[in-house]
Amino acid sequence: MQHLDQEISALKQKLLTMASNAESTVINAVKALVERNDDLAREVKDKDSVVDQLEVEIDEMAVHLLSKAPLASDLRFIIVASKIAQNLERVADEATTIARRTLELNQEPQLKAYVDIPRMAEIAVDMLKVALDAFVNRESDKARSVIPRDKQVDQIHKQFQRELASYMIENPNNITRCLNLMVVSKSLERIADHATNIAEEVVYLCEAEDIRYPRQTQ
Repeated sequence: MQHLDQEISALKQKLLTMASNAESTVINAVKALVERNDDLAREVKDKDSVVDQLEVEIDEMAVHLLSKAPLASDLRFIIVASKIAQNLERVADEATTIARRTLELNQEPQLKAYVDIPRMAEIAVDMLKVALDAFVNRESDKARSVIPRDKQVDQIHKQFQRELASYMIENPNNITRCLNLMVVSKSLERIADHATNIAEEVVYLCEAEDIRYPRQTQ
């Protein structure tokens, strides 16, 4: 039993390493955009393979642990850890998308001051941090506090998309830059979605309740 506990602890540490890498890719992708830093954008793209490899290793550890017929609480932990890893891999994918679009945007003059994008990124990254902290400390209330914040990011995203659409109508020369910025905004909106998914998994871990799909009342 002690050996199983050690292996579960190792899985947790590996997941936290993956989380740290995924978070830094988002932070650096947005920093590369704001500072027009091509080298940093390329670093983000290169780091995606590191996160991918960590997901593979976590999956292998999870399968190995599941074969040991763990107790129900440990079983939940292993399954949740695997699902969180999937979401973190997608977070890094979205950061890579932002980095690619940054490289394209940096080839043209900046369309406007970036205010909405850093704000969305700040909220999304904080959502990730809080959700993962709730996972580490098994704090269901903290995980639940993440979920309503997704609407904040959605609202900024929609407002920004409308603004970019008006820029395109005003001047066709803005279209390419606006489309790239729309993709960046959508990626940040998805990162917030993945943070929400992680928070929901933490609630399941703590309460054994799946809150992803509220029960329909008759």
